Parts: sequence; C-alpha cells; structure tokens
Amino acid sequence: MSDARWRMGRAGDQFLSAQSATLARRHGVPGAQLAVYDDDHLTTVEVGELDHRAGAVEPETAFPIGSITKVFTATLAMVLVADGDLDLDTPVGEYRPELGRTGDEVTLRQLLSHTAGFDSGPDSADVERTTVRRYLSEHCRDASLVLAPGTGFSYSNSGYVLAGAVIEAVCGMPWSEAVESVVLRPLGIEPAFVGELSTMDNRRPVATGHAVGRGRSRPVRQTLAPVQAPAGALALSARDLVRLGVALIDGDDLLPRHHAELMRRPEPMADPFGLADGWGLGLAVFHATDATWVGHDGNGYGTACYLRIDPARRRVVAFTSNANTGASVWSDLGDRVPTAAPRQPLDSDPVAAPAECAGSYVNGDVEFVVSVRNGRATLMVDDEPPVPMKFHSGLVVAVPDPTTRRPVLGGRFTRDPATGHVTALQMGGRLAGRSTAHRESRSSHSA
Repeated sequence: MSDARWRMGRAGDQFLSAQSATLARRHGVPGAQLAVYDDDHLTTVEVGELDHRAGAVEPETAFPIGSITKVFTATLAMVLVADGDLDLDTPVGEYRPELGRTGDEVTLRQLLSHTAGFDSGPDSADVERTTVRRYLSEHCRDASLVLAPGTGFSYSNSGYVLAGAVIEAVCGMPWSEAVESVVLRPLGIEPAFVGELSTMDNRRPVATGHAVGRGRSRPVRQTLAPVQAPAGALALSARDLVRLGVALIDGDDLLPRHHAELMRRPEPMADPFGLADGWGLGLAVFHATDATWVGHDGNGYGTACYLRIDPARRRVVAFTSNANTGASVWSDLGDRVPTAAPRQPLDSDPVAAPAECAGSYVNGDVEFVVSVRNGRATLMVDDEPPVPMKFHSGLVVAVPDPTTRRPVLGGRFTRDPATGHVTALQMGGRLAGRSTAHRESRSSHSA
C-alpha cells in the first residue's frame, strides 16, 4: 500500500470510523477501538458496546489485552536494565535463588525473547491459588524445558511469570505495583487489570469479552491466576497501546533509545516459525513489503487485541476488541491500514502427509495428536475435535483458521539433525517434543 493511502490525515478519520463499524458488525464484534498514529497525527475510532446493550465504547474504555501485557512487562524489565538494577545476561538464579540449577542456565534476555526453553505453562485454573515461589519450583525447573536454554524459540507464559518474579525481587513490590509506577503512570495510562487483580478498584470501564460462534454472542468471564499476571493481566485502550508504541520508537524519559532498540532487534536464536518473522526482547518482528514492523498480539478470554509499530516511519497501529472474532476484523483492516505482513505464506502446493509424523507431541500441559491415514492428516489438541492438517514441502503444515476455516500456516515438524528422525512439532510458536505415550485425558489449556 502506498504512503498516499496510508497518510490519510484528518480527512480519512471518517473513512476509518465507517470501515471499522462495518467490519465489527460483519464479524459479530460487540465493541472495538482502533488507534492510528502517523506523522504526529493520531486517529482514533471507537465503535459498539462494552457488553450487549450495556454502555458504549469510549476512548478510555479498557479492553483485556491478553499477551500484549508481556510488552509492558518487557518494557519494565528494560527500564530496570537501563538503570543498572538488572542485567540481561546474568543468570536469573542470582535474583531468584529458589530456581536451583535451572537458575544458573537461564537469563533475562532468554526469558524476554522466548528462548529460555520453557514450555508454555499451566492452565490458569491449575495455579489459581499458587504462590510465586511455588510456581517457580513447580513450573520453571529442568522438567519444564522443551529445549536447552538459548538454543531455540518456544513461546512461553511461564517465562514471563519468571521475568515478573525477577522484577518483583529487584523492585521489592508486586509486579502490578511495579508496572503501574514505572511504566503506566509515566506514560499517562490509568491502569486496569483482569482476574483477581481487577478487585484492585479499576477506575475505568472494562469491556467484557465475548465468544462468538454460530450466530450467537456469549459474554465470557476473564479468568487469570494472580501469579500469571505478568503474562496477561492488563486491560488497556488502543490509545494506551499507542502511547507505549511511540515511547518504544523515540526513547524518552521512560526508556533510553538504545534499550528501546534492543527490544525491537531480533535475537539470533529466536525463530518463531508460523507466528512471526523474528523476536526481540519482548517484541515480535514482522517483515512487510515496505517496512519492518514490531509488536504483539493479545488474545484474552473473548478478546482480540493487536499492537504494531513501524519505527523507521514512526507509525503505530493499535486495535482492541471484545470478541474472539475481532481477529477477523483485524485481518480485514489490513486492506485499509497497512499494519504488518501476514504470517508466512504457504509457498507450495499440498503434499501427502508423511506417516512418520503421526504421533503425540507434548508442550507442558498441551498435547498435539497427529493422525495420518492414506496420506491425509488430522490434528487434535488436547480434547478438542480433530481438524484437518495439510502438509507442504519442508514438513510445513497448514490448519483451518478458527473463524474463516481457511487453511493458514500453523507451523512445522522438525528433525533431529543427527538421526534425521522427526522429533518435534513447532505449532503457533510453541515447540512440542515427541512423546512415547498418548495421554488419554487432558484438561483444557489457554494461553
């Protein structure tokens, strides 16, 4: 898309507003916000309702932003690095000695770039009353590693819980207080939280998430264990996300320019195949035809939110929505607002499914079961119904998009370089190792 189309300026505000409202209705999204920052001009759009027939979405409405919370946690960590309170390459056991041997191998750099090797982490319901110390002892040890620290990428909520625990040890206060005082308040952001942290007297309206499907919309309660707050507990507006995005471009009193650049720079061992084109210290990297964007996606319970930053041209786009189908609105907005390249395209025709890929692959509490019969494959995640899995060259696989059902790049199988055997499945950025035993019954898992 040309700059002429992008730089719509004030004349394009009504166009964006009309398009956003149309797309929200088309995909059954009760409410959404879009904020576009370009050339020092901010365009904001608010459409719909916080909940069905319950209040209009306003500029200050907070949406549960899910994993975009990790960008704020990473920013907080980098402020402490800039101040000399943390070091990116010091083993985190120096800050959290209860980690034992694992603490001698893992660094903050690895945690922020998802190269520490930890699995995704447990379901919130399983750690609802767990303390930070117990979480670290049970879910951040050698048994939780899916690969050796520093050797590859596997998206991990547990890694960010540990990063939050390191921050708490250095700051001497809970993560929620630290992120508020060090990051949110300096940016002029009124904090709001989900889960049990929402009882901390949220002083702004928070949108309700919705599960949309089969023509119906159902409100969804946000459930997040307090110990997992550094990985996904914030509720903010699209304007708030733009505030952070601009700070991560310019560098300011919050974060020196050099440290903001470190957050955006891809780490050598971070290859999030199927999820992004690279990963820095808290930010995913997306290569578009005319720009390199950084940012993060966030999916809470019944919400879909996105942040994209183009540092070279000082552009920021943020989108928040209170429905799972907000992902489709975001995708369609890509035709109106250039945000980032789509996930890596499928560059070959489907091929027969190799029988050697059949089996069970495990990442923490999540099991991927691949079945192959007569050259056709299906994928079952935990106890969900199986879906077709199409193979492409290089053991790359496509799966149906949850909303459109169109095949999209899901991930790939990987081989052991020494033996040539298929030993792992990298799916949605998470690495699942081959298991020798199929688990008969598994609990549901959210990330």
